[in-house]
Amino acid sequence: MRTRLTAGIAALLLLVQVAPASASGPLKSVTKRYVGSAVAAQHLSAEADYKKVLTREFDSVTPENEMKWGTVEAVRGQYDWSGADAIVDYARRTGKSVRGHTLVWHSQLPDWVGGLEAAELRGVVKDHIAVEAGRYRGKIRAWDVVNEAFNEDGTRRPTVFQEKLGDGYIADAFRWAHKADPKAKLYINDYNIEGLNPKSDATYELVRSLKRQGVPIHGVGIQAHLSTLYGFPAGMRENIARFAALGLDVAITEADVRIPLPVTPEKLEVQADYFEQVWDACHAVKRCVEFTTWGFTDRHSWVPDVFPGEGAACLFDENLVRKPAYTRLNP
Repeated sequence: MRTRLTAGIAALLLLVQVAPASASGPLKSVTKRYVGSAVAAQHLSAEADYKKVLTREFDSVTPENEMKWGTVEAVRGQYDWSGADAIVDYARRTGKSVRGHTLVWHSQLPDWVGGLEAAELRGVVKDHIAVEAGRYRGKIRAWDVVNEAFNEDGTRRPTVFQEKLGDGYIADAFRWAHKADPKAKLYINDYNIEGLNPKSDATYELVRSLKRQGVPIHGVGIQAHLSTLYGFPAGMRENIARFAALGLDVAITEADVRIPLPVTPEKLEVQADYFEQVWDACHAVKRCVEFTTWGFTDRHSWVPDVFPGEGAACLFDENLVRKPAYTRLNP
């Protein structure tokens, strides 16, 4: 009898760990915005509980690393689409949209790209965009075309693209992406542009200039990697509204809120406040069309490896139990 009782309790605990949908339904059901998460193909294939919660809660997915240049073409001319294809296929089978991430970024870039001279580099960037965006033509709702182009003071980041191709590389990238997939929404994406500051000012001026030139840019991606060690970004609603006023969509593309470890109930409540403010800022502006988190479970968060002493940045903990931040968005 005790053995049966113990087994029953263990089964009940397992069910509790993989948290059921809340009474009001999954997160995707409580808003008209796309609600997404970054996804890793290896976890989709290896972890049934991860896949179950992802499928239930979200209606959009972003490949975390599988579409980055360093993954798909680490060696020139040799392509690996296995992870990206797996995520796109999963999205098709489960009725989710896909945010492509990312076509032009200075990080996670193959070593062979950085050594090219300007003329060859231009051709290689054009070909890379044509091949990747073309492969998924009609299957990607939105692309982060250019990622992290600015320094904190609003100057251009001195990437290999900026240094060798000049200011015009951004406009060119958008034109090439539009040609490869005319129906995809095309975004510029960056971090620390949540509020009103020199970096978001520079992004605003850039997209306004691109719009005036007739460049096919459709949106601004605001990453929203936040930390409770710092104050909430000032003027987030106003910032989203000014981008929207240019005739652009806005997306929260990589939201997470890291907290100093160890975790306490008080720290989780502050984290919940931050998530709720991001959610509310997006919902205050009609053209803020998406709320995507950079992963949904602390089990696989990038934060502890990059910010020692901080972590627990996601809506679900390591056991896929909803945290106060989730409940704040979906009471």
